[in-house]
Amino acid sequence: MTRMLLGRTASGLFWMHRYIERAENMARLVDAGMRMSLTKSSGSPDQWISVVNSAGASDAFNATHSKCNAANVVDFLLRDLSNPSSVLSAITAARTNARMVRTALTQDAWEAVNSAWQTLKTLLATKVPENNLPFVLSTIKRETALIRGAFHGTMLRSEIFNFSLLGTYIERADNTARILDVKYYVLLPSISYVGSSIDNVQWESLLRSVSAHRSYRWEYEAEYRPANIAHYLILNDRMPRSLAFCYHNIVVNLAYLAAGSGARNASNTIADTVKTTLTGRTVAQIIDGGLHEFLVGFIDLNNQLGNVIAETYNFD
Repeated sequence: MTRMLLGRTASGLFWMHRYIERAENMARLVDAGMRMSLTKSSGSPDQWISVVNSAGASDAFNATHSKCNAANVVDFLLRDLSNPSSVLSAITAARTNARMVRTALTQDAWEAVNSAWQTLKTLLATKVPENNLPFVLSTIKRETALIRGAFHGTMLRSEIFNFSLLGTYIERADNTARILDVKYYVLLPSISYVGSSIDNVQWESLLRSVSAHRSYRWEYEAEYRPANIAHYLILNDRMPRSLAFCYHNIVVNLAYLAAGSGARNASNTIADTVKTTLTGRTVAQIIDGGLHEFLVGFIDLNNQLGNVIAETYNFD
């Protein structure tokens, strides 16, 4: 395999898995918004604005929509092809990248991606009726889970696997950090709501959006507390969507690639630095130093790492 082909293949695998993760994340955000809207209390903020902000798509949404309501947000995040982060856009991009690296995938992995694309393309061909939304969201999450299962169950643990996991965990870390940041600065309407039923609904929706509602209860056996939730999503290395868990896997997979090439590079250094920020302090220290500032810094470093990986391994 030539270096140029390796770069093209590595890029396709990396972005294929970023887009698969993104499709699932968008579905989870919409699910969280739907649950919040069903339990909306008097005086609570516009829950759908917070969903768009969590997706990092407020500018794109506002450019094409004058009203931020359930119907518009759901359509924009699930099936609007002008939104590159919509579920339909993401699964289409994932399939395009999978076709490009078809010879690097097992038959099972390719068929899972292609089947998911066919299913979701049909499912999202028209606007989703409100009464069908739970079924559509569960189907999106199931299809992406089937891709992940086929990939993990059949792929050789080679550099192909390493680049794929890097895409997954960089995308996942970005999503978790953005959702947590938006919670602290957008979802909470006023300091007077802290500890109220509105606040509890918002915390529950946050945990549900990263599939952590039930496992949080297992781990902490307590009511929703900001410090506990921040710890769970940032520092708990047993929670598969936490920043610490993501960066443990990023560091491990970059180390495998470095061992294969015979030398460490800038991506290893950046990943090690980020991991140190997640293991060398307590959640109290993070909050005291400014949670928003910490998360913004993390997102910037995570994006920088993605760019350095692309440069180092000659992504096209």
